[in-house]
Formats: sequence, C-alpha cells, structure tokens
Amino acid sequence: MDEKSSKQPLLSRNENLKPTPSFLVSSTKWILKVSMWVIFIAWAALIFVYPSDAVHKPYLKLIQAMNTTMFGVSGGVFLIYSAPVLLIAFLASAYIYIRDEDENHGKKSAKQPRLRLWTMPILVDGPFGVVSAAEVIGIAVFTTYIVWAIYAETIKNFEVLAFFHLPTHEERIFMIELIGLRLGVIGLFCVALLFLPVARGSLLLRLIDIPFEHATRYHVWLGHLTMLLFTLHGLFYAIAWTIEGRLLHQLMEWENKGVANLPGVISLSAGLLMWVTSLPGVRRLNFELFFYTHQLYVVFVVFMALHIGSLSFCYVAAGIFLFMLDRFLRFCQSRRTVDVLSARSFPCGTLELVLSKPPNLHYNALGWIFLQVRELSWLQWHPFSVSSSPLDGDHHLAVLIKVLGDWTQKLERRISEKDSKMKVSVEGPYGHESAYHLKYENLILVAGGIGISPFLAMLSDILQRLNDGKPCLPTNVLIVWAVKQTDELPLLQTVVAMDNFNLSLNLEIQTYVTRQSQPSLEEGKPPSIEAMNPDSIFPASDSKGCGMSVLVGTGNILWSGMYVMVSTVGLVVTVGLVNTLYVNPYNVEYSWYKGLLLLLCMTLSVLVFGGLVIIFWHFWEMKTRSIQNVSNNKTKTETKREAMHKASTKEQQYLSTIRYGQRPDFPGIFGAMRDRWGCVDIGVVVCGPSTLQTSVAKECRTQNLGRRSNQPVFHFNSHSFDL
Repeated sequence: MDEKSSKQPLLSRNENLKPTPSFLVSSTKWILKVSMWVIFIAWAALIFVYPSDAVHKPYLKLIQAMNTTMFGVSGGVFLIYSAPVLLIAFLASAYIYIRDEDENHGKKSAKQPRLRLWTMPILVDGPFGVVSAAEVIGIAVFTTYIVWAIYAETIKNFEVLAFFHLPTHEERIFMIELIGLRLGVIGLFCVALLFLPVARGSLLLRLIDIPFEHATRYHVWLGHLTMLLFTLHGLFYAIAWTIEGRLLHQLMEWENKGVANLPGVISLSAGLLMWVTSLPGVRRLNFELFFYTHQLYVVFVVFMALHIGSLSFCYVAAGIFLFMLDRFLRFCQSRRTVDVLSARSFPCGTLELVLSKPPNLHYNALGWIFLQVRELSWLQWHPFSVSSSPLDGDHHLAVLIKVLGDWTQKLERRISEKDSKMKVSVEGPYGHESAYHLKYENLILVAGGIGISPFLAMLSDILQRLNDGKPCLPTNVLIVWAVKQTDELPLLQTVVAMDNFNLSLNLEIQTYVTRQSQPSLEEGKPPSIEAMNPDSIFPASDSKGCGMSVLVGTGNILWSGMYVMVSTVGLVVTVGLVNTLYVNPYNVEYSWYKGLLLLLCMTLSVLVFGGLVIIFWHFWEMKTRSIQNVSNNKTKTETKREAMHKASTKEQQYLSTIRYGQRPDFPGIFGAMRDRWGCVDIGVVVCGPSTLQTSVAKECRTQNLGRRSNQPVFHFNSHSFDL
C-alpha cells in the first residue's frame, strides 16, 4: 500500500470498492430483501385489518400489557405501527450498501422483451396524469382499504349504539360524532404515509428507486385524501355540536384528559389553508402563495400532536420522524454557499451555471438539485435538472435554466454583471438511485424545449462510458426534440459536437421547430455553436472554489444509514429517560402535554444525536475531499469548448433532421422504430410539459397493447418535475 492510499480514510476507500459477487453477498442481499418484504407485508396487514374486531380486540389487550413498561401504552403503539417503518429503513441502508450499482449496466436483463408494471402506462388522461400499471394497482389497493375501513367502522358504530340504548335524539347526535371519530382515525393512517414521499433523501425511496420528483405525486394524492377525511371529521363533530347548541364552547375547549378540541381546530385550519392553495388552479396562478402557505405543515403537525396526544401520534410518528431527519439534513447542507465556476446566457433565453462540487459527492445523469440565490431571495428554492454527466469531471456540476419568471429574469441580470462574484446555495443532488437509461440497448428520448437538459447529461454519460470502456448498454439512441424557435438548437450541439463522439453509438436526432415555417438564416442552416454567446461567461471567485456539501440523504449510504439509526436510537433513549425521570414519577396524565413531550423528544433526538452524526460526517468530508483547483476546472471547461468548435468543422457523425412548422408524429416515429429495432426492450424517456408526456404515454400504451410477438416493448419513463 503506497503512502497516498494509506492516508486515505477508510470510508473513502470502501466507497470505490465494488465487492466481487459471491455466495455470501448474494445470500445477504436475499435475506435482507426477504426480511424487508416480510416486515412491510406484516405492517400493511396490521393497518388493513385494524378496523376488524377480530384483530382490534387482541391488539388492545397487547398494548395494554405494554403499560407496565417504561414506555407505557404509547410505546406499544409505536412498536407495532412506527417501529417497522424505521426497521425497514435500517435494513435498506445495509441492502443498498452491498448492492452492486452497475450490475445491469452492461448486460441485457432478459432475452425476450417483457412488460413491466412501473413502465407500462395505463391511465394517460385524467386528474392523476400518467399512471402506470403498478400505480393503478396501488390506487386500487388503497381504495379498497378506505372502503373496507369505512364499512367496518360503520358496523362498529351500530354495535356501540346498541350497547348504550340512548333516546332517539341523543342516539342521532352520538352517531354523528362516532362517524366523525372513525373518519379521523382513517385519516390518521393516511398521515402515517403522507410525509414519506417528501423526504427527498429518504432511504425508503432509495430502496425502491423512486426519485423525489416522482414520489411527490403520491404526497399530493395522499394529501387530498387526508384533508378530505379530516375535513369530514371536523364537519361531523361541528354538526353534532351545533345540534346540541354548544358549538362555540366545544371549538374553544382544551381538555387536559382525552382529546383537546382547540388544537384540532388550529391544525385543521392550517391543513385547509395548505389544501386550498395547493389546488392546481391556485398553484399555477400563484406558486409563491402555495409555497409559503405549505410551510404551515409545522403548525399542522404540532397542533395535531396536541390534539390527539402521544398515544395516537405514535401511529404516524415514523413517517414524520424520517421527514424531520431529512429536513434537518437539507438545512445543514444548504448553509454552505457554493461557488459558481462559470455562468453564461444563451440567445434563446437559457442560462447555464457550472457549480463547484467535491469529488466525493456522487450523482448520476438523472439528477436534480434545488437552487437558492440569496442575493435574489432568501426563501425561494427552485428545482433544476442536472445537464452534466458525472463523468464530465469530479469538480463541477452544470444546470440549464430557462428564463421564464421574475426569479430567473433577476438571475439573468445578475449573470450579466461579469465583474462580480456569485455564490449560490444548493440542496441535492437527488434523483434515481440507479441510472436506468443505461439498462436499455435502445432509447427514445423525447424533449420539449428546455426539457433537453437531462438528455444532455444522459447522452454525455453514454459517450463517456463508451469511450472509457465502462459498462454501458445503449447503442441505439433516437432524440425527438420539439422547440419553438431555431435559436434553441445550439443547446444540443454542446454534446453531440464533441470531438470524442463514439462511432459505436447509433445516434439520430429529429428536431421539430414548431413556430417557424423555414430557417431563419439566409443560408438555410440553423444557428451554430458560435451563436452560444461565450462572452457572457464569468470566471469563479478564486482559485479554490467552495464546493457543494456532501451532507445529503442520497449521498454516502454508510453515513445516511448511521444518521437514521443513531437518531432513532437517540429517540428511544430520550423518550425512555423522559418517562423514567419525569412522566412516570410525577404521574403526568395530560394527553396534549404528553403529545407535546413526544414531539419535543423527536426534535431533540434529530438535533442532538442526528447532529452529532452530521458533525462527524462533515469532518469525514473535509478529510476525504481533494483540494479543488478551480483553474483546472476552468481549463477543462475551456478545452471542452474548444473541442466543440473544432468538431463543428468535421463531418457530422450522426443523423440529424430538422423539420419546420411541424410537431412530432409519435405514431409514425414509434412505428418506424418498431420496424427498425425489432423484438427488443425500448426505453422511452420524456421530459417536457404534461401534454407532451400524455401524448408519448398514450403512444407507448397503444404500441404495447397492439404488440405482436416479434415487436418491441416500449417502456415509458417520465423525467419531469411537476408540483
């Protein structure tokens, strides 16, 4: 071992090691996977059968038996409904660590093409957007649960009424209150899932390889259902109290034992504000209103804990705790300001920012980052797709930004100040755990306007891998790009005009200029690379730029796993100490107060125990990070740009056609590829507006449903961030 490697930290060395496949590794992966499935199925089954008396009565006896421990009845509920979620997260960190990331990048997954649930669009027109077969199954299962739960709880309501033998008038009021109670309980189980999709760096999302931008839609669906149930929950109680003539008194009531009504009113009010401003019409009209009111989730969660107490809050604690961990980690990462190595403005109204990053911060070509420029706004964060390949360089990451709104216009003016330094704050990168574009031999990439940005990263990644001899399956790539004007065309040439274009890649580009009937230049050629306005570039602030922080949930899996595990152990220790030293000795019985104590314990464990891991994580980053020489990055960037200009004079090495005044004819395009490529799996990736996604998904569905045995299967993948 040489001196350099001996001084390199152990975690850094392990990070680059790829374990040789062995029986022990395969067995461990299999055991972990089976264990996670068993835990998940058991947890989901407990939720599904909760309304049933056959299970509910033994469940009550079980948690009552837990009352003798230091954790009390709440500990029993936490063990049954929250602990399994956290345990799956623990096992996920180990499973992801030993999983070989490149195991499918260089070989076909199947001899014959086959349909896959996640990439088979079923519903393409409707309120849910494009919905895959797997998502349809999920919606059907969840709908079945809601219907079953309402039915079972209704049966229990009649049994309760028969037990009390109340007068008719009181019986009706009691029934209305029981209905409200049952709807609230069902809504509580929805909250248990509500926060899981929006934990951007969640180990659970990494495990199932669903990126945050896709999981957000599940949060939206669950949010609508949750608020509908909670609104009905409050409405039924309000009706009952109005009939009794004590509405105002009940709304303002704050009982020490049992349920405190006023915190519930405050929580529901915050939830309604978030719900109304998140409706599609309001959100599109005023996104900032939606964003700012959504910060009321803190009020929603805190007062919900005060309303239902620690016992009921333990049903939803796991999802909220994982979200708190993710939110604190994002806060720590975004405190660092990152140097902009270079910035430029294209004539088509597109900006490019090249950001400094440490070499030990890894991402793939399907990544996203959230960007904040404090000079423009301290509150606004905007998501952008990464336009550079991780193989382009270890010290930088690039994004393309379309100038559309006030914030981007301010950013464009800021970039025009060439003599000034510029820093940004970054969260991420996020995205797919694996680079799925490398798992298809045949790719169709469909982009609309600035939607070409992630495809620049994908194409560059493929070319770099082919040139470096790394595992890479794609050999046939078709890019279908729809733009409004010809001034956007040079964006794609930043990749395909590279001097290192690999001839083993069969690349075809079909460009559709929708708002021009003919070329704008007299010679009939589209704008060249020289039209990219290189004069708008400004250099970095100094020779040693400050790179992005590696404190991100999608980063090093060992640190991410330790962060979750240590924080969870800290939560158990904190709750145990509070119960032993305070709650039990002093006989604390106030329900709302115990709910507040549980929430404070969760917060304390994140800040103290999680913060301790973050401190060591930060020191590890500083020790393993190579000294970044920005001048080398600048030289590399300039060398690449010169190579692009040089390559522009060479003979074109790919097929490119430009059609003016037309839109893509997807039936014709997909039919031609079907006949050309034959019986294969074709990966279709679309990035653009919802109308474009719908058109492409509809064509994939049509081709797959009418498929013959000797024809390909089209796998639909969306790479669009739609809130």
